Amino acid sequence: MDITDLTPLERHIWRAFPRGVAIDVCPDESEDPATIQGAERTVRAEVIRALLLGSSSEPGEAPALRVAGAKITGVLDLRHAEIHHPIRLTSCHFQHSLELDGTHARQLDFSGSCLPALAATSLRVDGALRLTNCRVAGSVQLSNAVITSGIFLDHARLGNDGEWALRLDHASVGADVRARGLVALGGIRLSTAHVAGAVDLEDAQVKNANGDALDAARLTVGTVLNAGGLTTEGRIRLTGAKVAGWISFIEAKLSNPGGVALGISSCEATQLTLRDAQPVSGDVKMHYASFKVIEAAPQVWPATVRLEGLTYEALAPRLPAADRLALLQRDADGFVPHSYEQLAASYRRVGDDADARTVQLAKQRRRRGTLPWYAKLWGYIQDATVGYGFRPTRAGGWLLALLLLGSAAYGTHHPPPVEHGKGPGLNAPIYTLDLLLPIIDFGQQNAFAPTGVFQWLSYLLIAVGWVLATTVAAGVTRTLSRQ
Repeated sequence: MDITDLTPLERHIWRAFPRGVAIDVCPDESEDPATIQGAERTVRAEVIRALLLGSSSEPGEAPALRVAGAKITGVLDLRHAEIHHPIRLTSCHFQHSLELDGTHARQLDFSGSCLPALAATSLRVDGALRLTNCRVAGSVQLSNAVITSGIFLDHARLGNDGEWALRLDHASVGADVRARGLVALGGIRLSTAHVAGAVDLEDAQVKNANGDALDAARLTVGTVLNAGGLTTEGRIRLTGAKVAGWISFIEAKLSNPGGVALGISSCEATQLTLRDAQPVSGDVKMHYASFKVIEAAPQVWPATVRLEGLTYEALAPRLPAADRLALLQRDADGFVPHSYEQLAASYRRVGDDADARTVQLAKQRRRRGTLPWYAKLWGYIQDATVGYGFRPTRAGGWLLALLLLGSAAYGTHHPPPVEHGKGPGLNAPIYTLDLLLPIIDFGQQNAFAPTGVFQWLSYLLIAVGWVLATTVAAGVTRTLSRQ
């Protein structure tokens, strides 16, 4: 390009580029880039392209394009170009979409700029990509991108209610993806991406009510996924995601009424926290997810959850079992034995055997509802007598009550001996114990033969004794099998 064809601003930029000098034509730092007017602040995209793809340099200098506050007309098409110099076009207004598909650049900074769209599929950046405070009317397409030093989208505004406002699927980021305060009118797609550092969506707002607000299926994160204060309309999908540290939804507001609001099936992380989050509006799916700690108050969870295969070591905050059991009752899959076992194990792990037994008892009662009538009847008997073996003191109570009943009955109405003049004398309490305890023989039961109503009482004591013995044995067996 002949330098004589350039406008004064373009000539100024052309001469500053070989030395990396910054050109700032912003009259006011608070100026809205969308309002940039005047030929004196206009730069043609073809001039920038020619400058970046040329070989202009000066000895001892580091060329760089550093322009702030310009209006860039025409299409800046750098597709599949090799650009060896840093690009810093900040607080600029781009008339047309920025085309960076397949581009290999050293460093890109478009902070504070206004763009119709950014097409950068398979982009490679050896440094960082900065879109802080940007306004992009359409979408930012970064699928299959390789960004070495991180992506910065803090306080950017993307999308126009399309399906995707930001696409980073299959991308590889060597540091963090930071998008604090991001506003996205459309979904964010991070599926199958690899982020070596953190994904930071603190205080972001994402709206995609008819689809996925955040699709991070099979995402790999090297440190943490911070979504504290995140507000979403649409599904959050973390299916198969692996996060080395914690996943945080502290003070988040997740909403997808009538659908799945939080899907984290087969997800793995050290900790999942929803501390101080608002109640989730929509379903939660946690099939086969795995965490060391889950931190959430009971009121955070919605009316419908799916917990089959979920594993964890501890729950926070520490609450009585009664406060946690209501969630298991709301499982859309019905009775899920594994969920009760996980909850009981978490209490045993911290030495709270009483709450662990409470959970196990609740499991047996829930299971009873799935059984045929005759099994339900036996279940009710076990529950009433010894609480399925998890309330063994009940057996002692029943035994003492029946012992007093039998002692009073047979103490006032002695049963006749089987053989007169032979056998031991009647001892009413010992005789009653002999009837109640099916294994121990005190020599009283076979020595006397009660009649009438007292004979029926003896039958009742024998039957109840066998029931108590059987239910206690079943409870002991269950206890030993869990050790």
